[in-house]
Amino acid sequence: MNILEEIKGASTIGIGGHLRPDGDCIGASMGLYLYLIKACPEAKVEIFLEKPADVFSCISKIDQIHTDFATEVEQFDVFIALDTSKERLGEARGYFEHAKKRINIDHHVSNSGCGDVDHIRPKASSTSELVYEMIGDKSLIDEEIAKALYIGIIHDTGVFQYSNTSPATLKIAAELVAYGFDFSKLIEETFYEKTYVQTQILGRALLESILFMNGKCVVSMVDKKTMKFYKAQPYDLEGIVSQLRNIKEVECAIFMYQLDTLEYKVSLRSGGKVDVAKIASFFGGGGHKRAAGVTMQGTFHDIVNNLSAHIDAQLKEIGKQAED
Repeated sequence: MNILEEIKGASTIGIGGHLRPDGDCIGASMGLYLYLIKACPEAKVEIFLEKPADVFSCISKIDQIHTDFATEVEQFDVFIALDTSKERLGEARGYFEHAKKRINIDHHVSNSGCGDVDHIRPKASSTSELVYEMIGDKSLIDEEIAKALYIGIIHDTGVFQYSNTSPATLKIAAELVAYGFDFSKLIEETFYEKTYVQTQILGRALLESILFMNGKCVVSMVDKKTMKFYKAQPYDLEGIVSQLRNIKEVECAIFMYQLDTLEYKVSLRSGGKVDVAKIASFFGGGGHKRAAGVTMQGTFHDIVNNLSAHIDAQLKEIGKQAED
């Protein structure tokens, strides 16, 4: 797929990503935005996302993001939904649904497509990887575009340590690094470095975590009161679920934070045996086999019980297959 072929003739182009955008969503969206304003100078290109975390301020023109979702364009010629289906576009969903042409680009296995043109590749490491592949004229890529896409890739691959990292991913990363940005500094400042608040709330989440299912599963939760105490935002909670999954012998980690009364944002991580995308999809969410998320209603204990029933069923099925 060549993105310029798909948007040919468009004078207004919109770009949007999912609610509470992570590194891949931001990197892919900004990488595509920077490319399109360079490749299509005659077109009006606008980007819509919730406010990114401060660590992504190193991305060029990130201040051009419409965080208030305001625009003078009544109907876009093309609207591109990145790293999500339309259900998680938030306030940008209306722009997508009313666009003359809708393009959906994603790598989540749970996304069945929602555009006039769908480019869904679950085997890709990230949507940023897909954006790079869709740029036909690589001569237009510059250091800033490369940096944005590289950020997206390192965040969705855990700096190339997750199983979604393929030889193609590493080849693309090498090609991006060749543009000359300080990739080691970028990794440190956007992926590993934590603020004091982030470190505090990570410690709190780890301290209050609970092992269950004979140590095969771990869960932790942060409520609104705790977030208010630390003055934490949702992006301050990035990485907590992965730290929980790093606990020895844990097959599945659950981390949730409270959105409202009896409503929680749930993140799931697997060591490989449990297909968390299948579990998240059952409850209306999605993701990958080893990393998925969903918003659920109920009490903390009800949610844990509902999720653990599915985790336990999968682990028992694996055990039964091993015996056979």
